[in-house]
Amino acid sequence: MHVWFYEAFEEEAEALRALLPPGVEAGFCAETIQEARHDGPRAPVISTRTQSVLPDAWEGRFDAWLSRSTGYDHLVALRERWSAVPALGYLPKYCATSVAEQALLMVLALLRRLPAQTEQLHRFERDGLTGREARGRTLAVFGVGEIGSEVLRVAHGIGMTAIGVDIDPWRQGVPYVSPDEALARADAIVCAMDLRRDNIGYFGAARLAKARPGAVFVNISRGEISPTPALLAALEAGRLGGVALDVYDEERDLAHALRSGAPPQTPSAAAALALLRRNDALLTPHNAFNTEEAVHRKSADSVTQVKAWIERGAFVWNAP
Repeated sequence: MHVWFYEAFEEEAEALRALLPPGVEAGFCAETIQEARHDGPRAPVISTRTQSVLPDAWEGRFDAWLSRSTGYDHLVALRERWSAVPALGYLPKYCATSVAEQALLMVLALLRRLPAQTEQLHRFERDGLTGREARGRTLAVFGVGEIGSEVLRVAHGIGMTAIGVDIDPWRQGVPYVSPDEALARADAIVCAMDLRRDNIGYFGAARLAKARPGAVFVNISRGEISPTPALLAALEAGRLGGVALDVYDEERDLAHALRSGAPPQTPSAAAALALLRRNDALLTPHNAFNTEEAVHRKSADSVTQVKAWIERGAFVWNAP
């Protein structure tokens, strides 16, 4: 066995099997490592998405970890935890278009109160459903990387005033503003930031209190940046007009609770379940990347990484 793919959903596994060259032996399962309960690595190359936790008992027992994600914070965390660190690879460019489009989909859905519309269809009731048009509204993107810059481009294309916030404002043509100015101006806030130690909890209660009243908030990057209890409180207080999430603080606990029916073990997961019951919130299962085009690119890039490791003992794209 050359590589074992964890967290491989049906369409992704099908694409990977079709693209892997003859002679490369691969195993697949839909579960995370902790859900699969394997007592050791099944191959010298282990590939996951973002919910798997590598057991400390596996240290030194496999050669490489390929994360099928654009984020690499979990790879960096392993490097800091283990002394016998495997090679660490990731996929930096496959999903900018798909994730950006989902971010705008969520913005539009919240502005038009789509979750409430679908709920009230059962009574064919229009009261309280008056929404807002996107054209002429201001959208602020926090984190102007590959995905964030694409969000700005698409937002501009539908007539929104698009502004950006970034610690390194280097992209040409982006109207950068300070975080406080962005929060004061924005009708819609999109979090597209990379996760770092210094931005965990960035969109907490204090920062959300600076948002323009009624603004909608979307996170398609990492849940740790926007703790769900703070988002729930901002909705309950009427500070935010809507929340849409594709990623979650304590995402592993939330996923386990939803898959198993077990009660959540953390306040963040419990708050996410409370959001799920509201008609001013829209939640999706870390699925913004999941288009036919992006799944093909993701699988092709994963195969490129696996082939490079087998042939040269090194990945093409290594975690910084």
